[in-house]
Amino acid sequence: MPVRNGLPSRFDVVVIGGGHNGLVNAAYLARAGRKVLVLERRHVLGGAAVTEEVFPGFKFSVCSYVVSLLRPEIIRDLDLPRHGLEILPLDGTFTPMPNGDYLWRVNDHGRTHREIARHSKLDAEAYDEFGKAMQAMCRFVKPILSMVPPDPTTLHPRELMKLLFIGRRFQAMTSEDKYNQVQLMTMSAVDFLDQWFETDVLKATMSASGIIGTFLGIRSPGTAYVLLHHYMGEIDGAFRSWGFARGGTGAISNAIAEAAREAGAEIRTQSPIAKIIVKQGRAKGVVLDNGDEILADVVSSSVDPRLTFTKFIDPGHLPDEFLQEVRRYKFRGSSGKVNLALDGLPEFKSMPEPGPQLRGAISISPAVEYMERAYDDAKYGDFSRRPYIDMVIPSLTDPSVAPPGKHVLSCFVQYAPYKLRPELHWDEQREAFGNNVINTISDYAPNLKNIIIDKQVLTPLDLEREFGLSEGNIFQGELSLEQLFFLRPVPGWAQYRTPIKSLYMCGSATHPGGGIMGANGRLAALEILRDVKGRA
Repeated sequence: MPVRNGLPSRFDVVVIGGGHNGLVNAAYLARAGRKVLVLERRHVLGGAAVTEEVFPGFKFSVCSYVVSLLRPEIIRDLDLPRHGLEILPLDGTFTPMPNGDYLWRVNDHGRTHREIARHSKLDAEAYDEFGKAMQAMCRFVKPILSMVPPDPTTLHPRELMKLLFIGRRFQAMTSEDKYNQVQLMTMSAVDFLDQWFETDVLKATMSASGIIGTFLGIRSPGTAYVLLHHYMGEIDGAFRSWGFARGGTGAISNAIAEAAREAGAEIRTQSPIAKIIVKQGRAKGVVLDNGDEILADVVSSSVDPRLTFTKFIDPGHLPDEFLQEVRRYKFRGSSGKVNLALDGLPEFKSMPEPGPQLRGAISISPAVEYMERAYDDAKYGDFSRRPYIDMVIPSLTDPSVAPPGKHVLSCFVQYAPYKLRPELHWDEQREAFGNNVINTISDYAPNLKNIIIDKQVLTPLDLEREFGLSEGNIFQGELSLEQLFFLRPVPGWAQYRTPIKSLYMCGSATHPGGGIMGANGRLAALEILRDVKGRA
């Protein structure tokens, strides 16, 4: 048996990738008594949920930057607060406008109602009804996030019971809620919001949640569901609550890793995979880049389908029709990230004083037409000249991420299409992309350029190279309707298993999709344990 560093290299389970889903997967398996090894390619754990000191004294949530969807059962089961997880509330969304006005929605219902009424009394009344309708939609969808997708092609009683469960929940809804649910699954974000509101800046800012992680515009059918997906943010059981992890999003991954280690899992960084060992149709372990073989009864991959099935496995081990579906799976990364180290706070023309408006999200989404024109640029192979930007300044809430008196500004940017026009290349466009983002923000906060100490610019190509996200998609594949639920990632293979026995998928490319959720890793672990018990 191969040996490395004096340790036996045979395990019950090898987990590929130390992102948050891989770590959740390992923690649940280790808690069940399995001997588990996690192998992470990079020097730091977390995948896209990572904190790194990019510049001396400045700690950035380099990719994912807020937490909302982390499943409460995972927080409870793994006792993550005891392992260092602390969520700090993110209060509201501030949208500056070119004319010097603004929209500022906060978690205080009364203040938000008065603020929307300042723009439209009708919208203020509709906002309450909209919130109630979305909560009903969330109550319907939320249990689906915690269940293994049914296989609608089989008559197995267990699968039929899942379909019956969903059908009964749908039938129990009011007629109005059923109508809203069907609309959410089929309409565009803007068309859905048009039925509720008249204020342009309100619709633009709310519709932005419908395009994150997709190469779609706010008028594209299907984006209403993505809006709902992000609307289900949950902290301490409260819908639509978003927050920061103290110490950055890497603190989430580190807390899960500590829970996994406490349960007995071993975790190795700087351990890139070369291939998955397959013999007689069954996964038998992995080979590292350095040639080390690590044998295992089960291999669980938290990386995306392209890497798992076209890079780590010889195509001769997979059915042709399965490989064709994998190759058809859409990534189409459309976003980039700009992280700024600042010597002070940005002063927005609409609210120049450094007040509580800077403690929430700051959204550059002033109008519906602005958002749609940003998509127009991307459709033709260019980054948006006036992009949608979602910003946070976590150092205002968590001073530990920046030196005293300094700040970090995290900017999520869309659109930044992975595939540019043939004459353009991201390595040559990176600086222009970063400067364009800074110029766009400066239109609203003129002092920004004077307070920048340093910047980090991540293009979709950088996200692919550094973080293993194919085509730079932050969700390991688009959250489009044909890639959800029992169709994710491949029809017929949505229950975390693969055509290769003992090889499982547990990353964001599986149900229920992307975000710092952890449900994918947990559900895959439960299915692995079910199969192991069945074989025993």
